[in-house]
Amino acid sequence: MNPRLASLQPYPFERLRSLLAGIEPPDRPLVDFSIGEPRQSAPGFISETIIEQLHGLTEYPKVAGDPRLREAMIRWAESRFSLPAGFLDPERNVLPANGSREALFSIAQVVLDPCGKRKNLVLMPNPFYQIYEGAALLAGGEPYYLNCGPHGQPDFFRVPEGVWERCALLYINSPHNPTGAVLPLETLEYLLVLARKWNFVVASDECYSEIYFSSPPPGILSAAARTGSLDQALAFQSLSKRSSIPGARSGFVAGDGALLASFLRYRTYLGAATPPFLQAAAREAWGDERHVVRTRALYAEKFGQAEEILGDLVPIVVPDGGFYLWLEVADGEQFARSLYASEHVRCLPGAYLARMAHGAHPGQDRVRIALVNDMETCREGLLRIRNFLETPSSTAPARR
Repeated sequence: MNPRLASLQPYPFERLRSLLAGIEPPDRPLVDFSIGEPRQSAPGFISETIIEQLHGLTEYPKVAGDPRLREAMIRWAESRFSLPAGFLDPERNVLPANGSREALFSIAQVVLDPCGKRKNLVLMPNPFYQIYEGAALLAGGEPYYLNCGPHGQPDFFRVPEGVWERCALLYINSPHNPTGAVLPLETLEYLLVLARKWNFVVASDECYSEIYFSSPPPGILSAAARTGSLDQALAFQSLSKRSSIPGARSGFVAGDGALLASFLRYRTYLGAATPPFLQAAAREAWGDERHVVRTRALYAEKFGQAEEILGDLVPIVVPDGGFYLWLEVADGEQFARSLYASEHVRCLPGAYLARMAHGAHPGQDRVRIALVNDMETCREGLLRIRNFLETPSSTAPARR
């Protein structure tokens, strides 16, 4: 048995099941705000393309993907991040992935030297997507947590030089899960300068980049273009949030051609190839922005409802991007248990998304509420939260 498996902490939803075990909630339908799984209907043209292309089951898919899909991904990235024509080569600088999760995990296995003792740090924001930590541990790395500040992102400019020197891989997440905060373009450029100085890889998780409410967030490819090089930069994109098709497990990685060549070799042995019918659907999805505009409008309406229903009771911060309320409460676990017992509403304690680091725990007094249900269900859940907050036993702090 791989001894590193013992170093993995229980996954957040496993911990949530244990937390809520034995509670008998009211006899009314569950409203589940705990998981970031878009539950609105997938765009019809995507489903239709999958059905039309099912004859492709007779073929082994290519790990490198259909050239037409890679071209569609490049065209989208060039348009979305204002890249110079030809900056991305579809033969060298993009690789389809089975969603960003699989690729974010796998890149650590490629980048880290399991025997490297001096240069084995894997830096990540705290709170963080749990895949970063698990990938680091199973690849023989040492997680190093960068606590998020009041604006929801780490202060990268205050990281000690000795930490950068030992860094092999930096995970960044913009918009951030769960705070929704975006990294400015200047910060992304700064991180690439550091990566080239200290020889570490920047893995930029941008799966929420298309769920925003004012300006489109910049990405690591934008910063790479500003610096004139893709060296050390990898962008991880997904259709799960952008196109509301988490079940399709479709995304891509784009950036440094040398890194992607090694990644392709690893994935060839892993057998991580996207089925042809999903590649065909992805090609259509990356070429259409109308459904994404509608999706953003729906999430904006949900945050508007949250402000309307809860705003006079607790501070509601509409994030720069993503679809999470990162709600400040007195004790995240107690709040989640009490809310479930009182209203049959499930949310995720922030402590399950973060670790104690540098004398602080940035998730302890928070819960994450994922506004992913249809409008009616979201409104019902928010009204139940209001009812809970208005009871004397509520564990939310008074509004400041």
